[in-house]
Amino acid sequence: MLTKRIIPCLDIKDGRVVKGVKFLGLRDAGDPVEVARVYDQQGADELVFLDITASFENRKTLVELVEAIAKNIFMPFTVGGGIRDITDIRDLLNAGADKVSINTAAVKLPDLIAESALKFGSQCIVVAIDAKSVQSSEFRVQSKEPRTMNNEPRSKTWEVYINGGRTPTELDALEWAKQAANLGAGELLLTSMDYDGTKDGYDIGLTKQITELVNIPVIASGGAGKLEHFYDVFARAGADAALAASIFHYQEYCVKEVKDYLEGKGVPVRL
Repeated sequence: MLTKRIIPCLDIKDGRVVKGVKFLGLRDAGDPVEVARVYDQQGADELVFLDITASFENRKTLVELVEAIAKNIFMPFTVGGGIRDITDIRDLLNAGADKVSINTAAVKLPDLIAESALKFGSQCIVVAIDAKSVQSSEFRVQSKEPRTMNNEPRSKTWEVYINGGRTPTELDALEWAKQAANLGAGELLLTSMDYDGTKDGYDIGLTKQITELVNIPVIASGGAGKLEHFYDVFARAGADAALAASIFHYQEYCVKEVKDYLEGKGVPVRL
């Protein structure tokens, strides 16, 4: 049985780790290299680095910082933010990233998913989806009425946002997840904007619908605040990995505590 992964996330702004609530009110959380080293020592399964203002500011990811982190850790390392083309992906992989996470560029140029998966392998390509709930009656997509897997109208819909959560796209998150998987993404990084930083738990409804819709791993993100939340997103929503930031950055829990709890609940984890 595949083990479930626990993944700390470094949201980077101006070269520092930051964390907010629902993508707003960012607080400083430390030096990225030092924080990354701590998570490596704690036994995190992977690390995600997201340069959260790169796309909005129309600049590339901080490659030098990626290189510095990669030299100090020995776990798989995913980097996202500011990726616009194949060259950017190659640069980040050469800088020490094991995977790249693409969001804004994937939405604007879906063929980039297929092209990069073909060139570097699907295992390197993570499509990040920042999703925010809207009522179906308010949703702006006109081409297709959102439906459940049983072809019943959905009462709740999630819209995809880009540019670090600043720009709505009129894309239905479930439809986009399915398209990204079909184009060759090796994994989805699914962040609930409604739950991000709230510590109220992951968005089980959103996560479950997407894990049931695609046949690639789904990393759940947004809302971790208690040990029980990790169990819920694995047991109830079927996530393959759980990403968290606040509870790790501010030392409410360490990675080992989460894994020990999950093992005690019968969830397979790498200790």
